[in-house]
Amino acid sequence: MSSPPGRRARLPSHGSGRSSEAREALRRRLQGLIDGNRVMIFSKSYCPHSSRVKELFSSLGVECNILELDQVDDGTKVQEMLSEITNQKTVPNIFVNKVHVGGCDRTFQAHQSGLLQKLLQEDAAHDYDLIVIGGGSGGLACAKEAAILGKKVMVLDFVVPSPQGTSWGLGGTCVNVGCIPKKLMHQAALLGQALHDSRKFGWEYNKQVKHNWETMTEAIQNYIGSLNWGYKLSLREKAVAYVNSYGKFVEHHKIKATDKKGQESCYTAAKFVIATGERPRYLGIQGDKEYCITSDDLFSLPYCPGKTLVVGASYIALECAGFLAGLGLDVTVMVRSILLRGFDQEMAEKVGSYMEQHGVKFLRKFVPVMIQQLEKGLPGKLKVLAKSTEGPEAVEEVYNTVLLAVGRDSCTRKIGLENIGVKINEKNGKIPVNDTEQTNVPYVYAIGDVLEGKPELTPVAIQAGKLLARRLFGTSLEKCDYINVPTTVFTPLEYGCCGLSEEKAIEIYKKENLEVYHTLFWPLEWTIAGRDNNTCYAKIICNKSDHDRVIGFHILGPNAGEITQGFAAAMKCGLTKQLLNDTIGIHPTCGEVFTTLETTKSSGLDITQKGC
Repeated sequence: MSSPPGRRARLPSHGSGRSSEAREALRRRLQGLIDGNRVMIFSKSYCPHSSRVKELFSSLGVECNILELDQVDDGTKVQEMLSEITNQKTVPNIFVNKVHVGGCDRTFQAHQSGLLQKLLQEDAAHDYDLIVIGGGSGGLACAKEAAILGKKVMVLDFVVPSPQGTSWGLGGTCVNVGCIPKKLMHQAALLGQALHDSRKFGWEYNKQVKHNWETMTEAIQNYIGSLNWGYKLSLREKAVAYVNSYGKFVEHHKIKATDKKGQESCYTAAKFVIATGERPRYLGIQGDKEYCITSDDLFSLPYCPGKTLVVGASYIALECAGFLAGLGLDVTVMVRSILLRGFDQEMAEKVGSYMEQHGVKFLRKFVPVMIQQLEKGLPGKLKVLAKSTEGPEAVEEVYNTVLLAVGRDSCTRKIGLENIGVKINEKNGKIPVNDTEQTNVPYVYAIGDVLEGKPELTPVAIQAGKLLARRLFGTSLEKCDYINVPTTVFTPLEYGCCGLSEEKAIEIYKKENLEVYHTLFWPLEWTIAGRDNNTCYAKIICNKSDHDRVIGFHILGPNAGEITQGFAAAMKCGLTKQLLNDTIGIHPTCGEVFTTLETTKSSGLDITQKGC
């Protein structure tokens, strides 16, 4: 219930009970005040900033409810709980129509921009409680969770076709042009290696084995199509409105949706979540958009790409180069600087070395400057002119396909954020948020790959989306933990990691405070097949000043993702070197090497292995 300006609210008195029950009761009472009042001000009677805010609302003739934290018995606990809810430790702490506006400065900024007046006008007249812009993994997770919590939700999703005309269905990058088709094509390449190994294990076959690109892509696209359908069905079952249109903010709380025919509709919502993800970057050189493809196009390419140049050294570049070579194609990777920027560089070089030993050519310190079409066809022929980054040297070569994997750009510049004042990093389009994924505009949140400084990984977006919905509409205060997120690069020899790279660990903790344990190993499955001994590699980085806690986990070998996932859980629990020593390994497996690590880098001792 709202009260006239100047009236002081009192928090109902409750028995303390057990600590967790008392905290939950306090949270519910605060949420009741926030939900039950048009304007709710948590204040302190002597605070000049609080007085300014009260005077502002009084001058606007707006009724508000005020809780003076210095005049209630549990004011300190109230302020602590508000800090958990809002990530704001100070007063005044202001909510308008259930939206957290912030403190004194942000309230006056909202007043000057017109946002405060807009918030004061809003009530239950919105079309939706939540509109999610972007139907990728994170957006869908957030939308479905909000619907489960009883909210009216819409998802807007529209795929702008690539320069080559490729588009896809609901589900975002991971499902359609990312993790799923990538892993399946990686598996296709591994099966080719397994066929080669099988002769050593006694399998005899005389027929020449060859790979059929069209068969593979058709099967993969059929599977992806079933996932697209499943996502639509799941939204329908949870009563989430799905609109296949491009969303653009036109004013506060209002978005315009334009479908593929150009027809426009407008919708309003109390809250918005931006989950628009990223798209591949182009080079800005002659012929790149006309003749090159990206990961947007590769996985549904209707013909075998033939001799391929992959431009870039990101995990996407190396993964694609790896499985294309594994399928028997002639592949070259053109690298401007280093491999796998942001990853442990020792591991990155080992990844590259293995690929090079298995037929992938690397052209280092070069960048393309022109792409010219020599012949049309499926595939055709393209001439690539490249120049050295270190001197005047130039090279020229002909390829059937040029695949660009030089980074990705956030899809934030054409969705009208400037119309409502949401700030982005102008350099990369990323959206800065606080630790509750809230942007500088209180009712707008963002998750997934558009976030600045957060891991660009599907499971991260899903987790963040679910937890955001629970905080906004449920009873949870849990925030997404972006620390020690595991990942795997699905190159021919897989690289899994969790925690810090060796370079980052040295930067943070200093080399003298670290101990690095490492070893080469030979998977048992590789022995009979006569595959590379002493190529697979395991490394952990331990903080000596914290009980040898494992702060970096790295493995290069088969099934690296499966191994890394388990150890990531252990790292969440505070894994130490002693706990690894106390763990009995499963024999014979690759993962067991982490239970028997003895050799440190600082010792300089040999780490080659003679057997399993």
